[in-house]
Amino acid sequence: MPKEILLNAFTMNCAGHINHGLWTHPRDQSHRYTKLSHWIELAATLERGLFDGVFLADIVGVYDVYQQSIDLTLRESIQLPVNDPLMLVSAMAAVTKGLGFGVTVNVNAEEPYIFARRMSTLDHLTDGRIGWNIVTGYLDSAARAIGQTALGEHDQRYDRADECLDLLYALWEGSWDDDAVLRDRRCRTYADPSRVRKIRHKGTYYRAEGYHLSEPSRQRTPVLYQAGTSGRGRQFAARHAECVFISSPDTKVARTASRAIRKGAVEAGRRAEDVRIFAGITVVVDRTERAAKEKYEDYARYASPEAGLAHFSAGTGIDFSQYELDEPITYGKGNFVQTSVDLARERGWTKRSILSDMPLGGRYPLIVGNPYQVADALEAWIAEGEIDGFNLARTVAPESYEDFINLVVPVLQERGRYKTAYGEGSLRSRLFGEGDRLPERHHGATYRANALMRAAE
Repeated sequence: MPKEILLNAFTMNCAGHINHGLWTHPRDQSHRYTKLSHWIELAATLERGLFDGVFLADIVGVYDVYQQSIDLTLRESIQLPVNDPLMLVSAMAAVTKGLGFGVTVNVNAEEPYIFARRMSTLDHLTDGRIGWNIVTGYLDSAARAIGQTALGEHDQRYDRADECLDLLYALWEGSWDDDAVLRDRRCRTYADPSRVRKIRHKGTYYRAEGYHLSEPSRQRTPVLYQAGTSGRGRQFAARHAECVFISSPDTKVARTASRAIRKGAVEAGRRAEDVRIFAGITVVVDRTERAAKEKYEDYARYASPEAGLAHFSAGTGIDFSQYELDEPITYGKGNFVQTSVDLARERGWTKRSILSDMPLGGRYPLIVGNPYQVADALEAWIAEGEIDGFNLARTVAPESYEDFINLVVPVLQERGRYKTAYGEGSLRSRLFGEGDRLPERHHGATYRANALMRAAE
């Protein structure tokens, strides 16, 4: 039986996300991102298309490396201005029943005790459809904006994130027993004090003493997403991640990344299938190949490859504006997105080659064709890249999602590669088929076990 393809809509609470410049297209509605109706309509559309989730990216800094300013960032709306992704979830959940939500939050910019309650609240309000994309940050501008002198060293950011996750597991999994909430009106006992315990944590980066403020939600720990594929990032993923997002230019690079991620999970005492891997992709589809190519050419007239280059500058820490088109670029060992720097160095990318790879203003692999050609390409990525699904980046919104749903989804369903209805249960249950909670072999579950042992003492 062929493996069903998993699918997230990849977007952001801003006008310009991955495929830069397309906010200028006359049919694009991304400028409505400040309107609740925009997100409610998108949620209903994605639910109709049976998307597994909407993946909401986020940053807490600005892209100020290119030309050493934010001038182009502001003119082209390169993820600026940008609003909080978590604020969208309740409204989108209210008009959907199966759509999941992956929200990006920088672990090094949050206070864990308060953040734990925010995520538990969303898990309650979505009835177990919330996931968290754990990022450690890569922008000096973000570090400075929140009062730090500079961005922390790459591996140290992951060390801090490891400790933060341990504290969060203790709160989500260990503070309240499963049967702590009684809601017994006759005995006037909402929760049994003997089944709720204080969490005490004293570590290198965090100290906390207190009770988790929220009663247990359906999943307790949200589904854990992660996007780092550096050596230290894979180590972090092996310990924590349930879904990993990769950005690979082709299936060969995707396959290498996928195998390393699954190998790490196994070495951490988990199963290879305990991790779902999503590749970033852009699709332009129409009823015929010719119509799809014409649509692509129409989109390209509005795209801004230079804005994409500015985005890439922020990720690598290299100001590409100072280089000529064919001038060799020095890719040193940076403190930014190491996998991007490593790939650029390996392939000897110049400013011209980077720009040529971004005809729609973004660096994700691009599929253009009729529904059957698109379906063929997606299936090839699944097989050759050894991945589980895709984060589908928007082009002209919302028509790019509507086109995919109307044209590609039926073909995938005919081939048995895409669901025809949502399954039962929480987001975690539908992704893995093993229930709502973290499996016992996940590191976070040890906090559940330890809590039960302490309660029995």
